[in-house]
Amino acid sequence: MNNCHECVTCKSADKVLESFIAQLPLETSHHRVESQKLKCGFGLQGVCCRLCANGPCRITPNSPRGVCGANSDVIVVRNFLRAVAAGSGCYIHVVENTARNLKQTALAKGELRGLNTLERLCDLLGVTGADSYEKALNVAEAILTDIYRPDFEQMQLVQKIAYPPRYQNWQKLGILPGGAKSEVFSGLVKSSTNLNSDPVDMLVTCLRLGISTGLYGLLLTNLLNDVLLGEPKIRIAPVGLRVIDPAYINILITGHQHSLFAHLQNRLMQDDVTKRANEAGAKGFRLVGCTCVGQDLQLRGAHYEGLFEGHAGNNYASEAILATGAIDVVLSEFNCTLPGIEPICESLKIKQICLDSVAKKANAELKEFVFKERELITNEIINETLETYKTRRPEIALNLLAEHGNDNTLTGVSEGTLKEFLGGSWKPLVDLIASGQIKGVAAVVGCSNLVAGGYDVLTVELTKELIAKDILVLTAGCSSGGIENCNLMTLEAAEMAGPNLKSVCQSLGIPPVLNFGPCLAIGRLETVAVELAKVLNVDLPQLPLVLSAPQWLEEQALADGSFGLALGLPLHLGLPPFITGSKVAVKILTEDMKQLTGGQFIINSDAKESANILESIIIEKRKALNI
Repeated sequence: MNNCHECVTCKSADKVLESFIAQLPLETSHHRVESQKLKCGFGLQGVCCRLCANGPCRITPNSPRGVCGANSDVIVVRNFLRAVAAGSGCYIHVVENTARNLKQTALAKGELRGLNTLERLCDLLGVTGADSYEKALNVAEAILTDIYRPDFEQMQLVQKIAYPPRYQNWQKLGILPGGAKSEVFSGLVKSSTNLNSDPVDMLVTCLRLGISTGLYGLLLTNLLNDVLLGEPKIRIAPVGLRVIDPAYINILITGHQHSLFAHLQNRLMQDDVTKRANEAGAKGFRLVGCTCVGQDLQLRGAHYEGLFEGHAGNNYASEAILATGAIDVVLSEFNCTLPGIEPICESLKIKQICLDSVAKKANAELKEFVFKERELITNEIINETLETYKTRRPEIALNLLAEHGNDNTLTGVSEGTLKEFLGGSWKPLVDLIASGQIKGVAAVVGCSNLVAGGYDVLTVELTKELIAKDILVLTAGCSSGGIENCNLMTLEAAEMAGPNLKSVCQSLGIPPVLNFGPCLAIGRLETVAVELAKVLNVDLPQLPLVLSAPQWLEEQALADGSFGLALGLPLHLGLPPFITGSKVAVKILTEDMKQLTGGQFIINSDAKESANILESIIIEKRKALNI
């Protein structure tokens, strides 16, 4: 490994972590930002096409068309559609696997931890059954049947899941999606060489993909996980690198598919497995949360006390987490697992195991999750983890960061637990908004990246600006990891809020930023928005509610963004999604979309300016509602 004591690292909102990374004798993504700071101007604008052998073609004022004749609008939107389709495919992969696991659990009469959510799903989808297992089976079958439909056959559950005014808008625009997997297929076909050259038509396809992504990949995945793994519970918990206890055998989990290691986590809590850890010289096994699946575990941490240590950090904290030397195995099952962890794992003799071939790492062992083989897979992982612990720990020096993060972050917030906290009704929150004590709601969601000011810089600074304006912030995604490690989800953070929001937080005993968990929890936020709209008897675009994905990172975020546009909500992005080379794309996404769905993209990389823009939108919505 490189000795990076003298390397330049990127700026970070998390100063404790920034100092730690700067002194590491290991190269991380935070070091590589400097060497990659020169960006391709064609790529940034989205005007580079490499779909055929005549290319790559790059559009300039002197060369306004590619060899085939495609202009900047076609090339930009084609690239954008391809990214949205890929991002949608990732989410649909997750909901498909989760539904399959629920189906197989029901057939095997395995444990169902969230029976209240199961009943909620049955009511939502119009499903019945003689007992809980039959109900779970029928729920899973209904979802799988829908996502496997062809693209020319509308999914049957959309009307049951969607907020009726939104459904009517989508029906009017002709953007109701067909089968979710087929929609991904059609999006990729449509964006191929010498096929679609209508940028408007391709952007309409993005909206269809956004709807299927949001309702199935986001909203339904959360509910399925709640049935399988237990419903969230509000509690105070530790976060940051401080959660890593070297007295235990530590498994770092990364990805988005919590149900893939449910059997493993249950076994790790059993006495005979703990005894084996004791015999190896450890107190037991612990799971350390990282990326979105760590946030998902954190939501349900009350169900796994003694096993789940806490959420250490988001995707770009993973290298630092490994650098502590106290992680023995990385268990990954989906994205946000950086390729950059591979040389660090090799250097520190950390074993890598992948549970899903889509996330296979170069130096990792693939143990593809198969439900019927779950006991064998679990036993193999436990055996190999024990051997790794026994061989590596005597040889690896620890480099812990016990001062990172905090011990008092509020976690376990969901659409269910928040409503319960409010007394079983959304009216108290609506009343606080109507009275002006809470000016509005901002959902700060999505990824973490190392640009837009540095690691989580724009995300954290924007959040601070928003709460100072008496705007309640709800979070979901890797952004949550950065915000919580910067202490904004503690009760003490109320001191940073504006006077009205501060008073609300202190009287209710809540922080000004509420963490809904992983990026999948954007679906939970949609549910909250719908519930608020129902109380006010308005459509979603009328709510004093705004979205921001200040440091979006990957294609899944663009699928999320397309869902936000379809919902009719204003969506702020700190960086443009490689569309600025097309006047048509920019105009439709930032202006014309408001007349179609009510949504729009707002691009701004300055925290204060962005907060002012979002506040002005909230004030405008309040005036329209006469509040």
